[in-house]
Amino acid sequence: MKTLRLILGDQLNIKHSWFKNTNDDVLYCMFEMRQETDYVRHHIQKVIGFFAAMRQFSQDLKSDGHNVIYFKINDEENTQTLTENLSKLIEQHTIECFEYIHPDEYRLDKQLKTFCKDQDIKTETISAEHFYTERDDLKHFFKEKKQYLMENFYRNMRKKHDILMVADQPEGGKWNYDKSNRNKWKGDVEIPSYKLFKNKVETVVSDIEKASIETFGKFETKTFSYPISRSQALDQLKYFCEHLLIHFGDYQDAMHTEEEYLFHSRLSFAMNLKLISPKDIVRTVMNYYRKHGVGIDISQVEGFVRQIIGWREYMRGMYWAFMPEYKNLNVLENNNKLPDFFWTGNTKMNCLKHTINNSLDNGYAHHIQRLMITGNYALLTQTNPDEVDAWYLGIYVDAVEWVQLPNTRGMSQFADGGKIATKPYVSSSSYINKMSNYCTACQYNRNKKVEDNACPFNSLYWNFLDEKREQLGNNYRMGMMYSLLDKMDKQDLQNIKNKAQHIIAHQDDY
Repeated sequence: MKTLRLILGDQLNIKHSWFKNTNDDVLYCMFEMRQETDYVRHHIQKVIGFFAAMRQFSQDLKSDGHNVIYFKINDEENTQTLTENLSKLIEQHTIECFEYIHPDEYRLDKQLKTFCKDQDIKTETISAEHFYTERDDLKHFFKEKKQYLMENFYRNMRKKHDILMVADQPEGGKWNYDKSNRNKWKGDVEIPSYKLFKNKVETVVSDIEKASIETFGKFETKTFSYPISRSQALDQLKYFCEHLLIHFGDYQDAMHTEEEYLFHSRLSFAMNLKLISPKDIVRTVMNYYRKHGVGIDISQVEGFVRQIIGWREYMRGMYWAFMPEYKNLNVLENNNKLPDFFWTGNTKMNCLKHTINNSLDNGYAHHIQRLMITGNYALLTQTNPDEVDAWYLGIYVDAVEWVQLPNTRGMSQFADGGKIATKPYVSSSSYINKMSNYCTACQYNRNKKVEDNACPFNSLYWNFLDEKREQLGNNYRMGMMYSLLDKMDKQDLQNIKNKAQHIIAHQDDY
């Protein structure tokens, strides 16, 4: 039986069972398509990274003896749509069976299911063989529960996979060292130089330009610095263990004007393309900790493990538990436009200027920059979550919808009404100053609310609480802040609201 197997751009798992043996009757196909480059406007480095990694993976498969058909973006036979390309190959090669790995994006899952229903040949699907969990595990775990608390899921994952456990108790006596992961980096702890790969991508860039794909962001180095192969991803992981793990937990929430990455691993791009699996990463980190962990506190390791087996698996489970309705949730009824400076970085607010320019320069920002700077600002200015989703999905090289959407619409924008986060992640300037040096050189005064030079976050914060009282006033985690709001002088509050509403109406002036 002649079999056609589809490999999507985020399914580059060379360790998948499909590739254990070669078979002349099996034909693999991979496509660079306008369908995927154009459904949202992407950062130029994201398109470069996907194409470069896909092309490398195709070469690796061919080197291992597999039959591969690869359509580049400008190939004449490329129809630029997934189903038309598949139909063409099925006919040309007299295919009798079509197989594909479960997509991690609802849009593609639906497209392929519809395609298979219309086929007269045999069709089969197979697991991605990447995650710790299957799609519906989280939904079953929380069945008949009122809240889908990540902490409960995370503890179950620790027990189930025997990670940082002693018998049935957490190693070190605590399940979560989050309180130890909130240190401000002040320059007193040396950060090793980043491991940057120099992947030559001139041909990829030329092909993107020839295709006139509309992108944004910068690409000035001419080499792509993130891993594009499994071997590079393993090198990146090794570097993280040897140089960065020792302080990862301490400073995982810290932000600084002179440091883009601090002690973060820069593995998310490789992991989300499945060049390397979460099991690879956790196993390697744990082995290093056991063998070489003298001087490495458990809080560093737990803080990292929590991101992988906790948040990452949890977000995927939440995505599949609530899609497709989840993508349209907007319980706070926010409908303002995202300001133009999100696409240019031209703002006088120092925290936003650095975070957005880092994103435009590198296609990267770590989770606190995404949550408490850009996400915080978008929520306080009551931005339509559709616009926020499109920006987050487009700007980051590691952004694929199954992880971006629940993080953005749920965790960041609280548009799901609390399915993921038990309260909105909003703050005034106080949190930003606590976790960064952004406020130090900013022209706005973090201690003022309504003056011309007052930090916009301050008035926006109190205005948001007042505007959303109906939706948030009964939230038990917001009680203290609403109590302070209630004690505020009415005229002072009105002045704050006037200031905030002026900011929202003239965002690109700030």
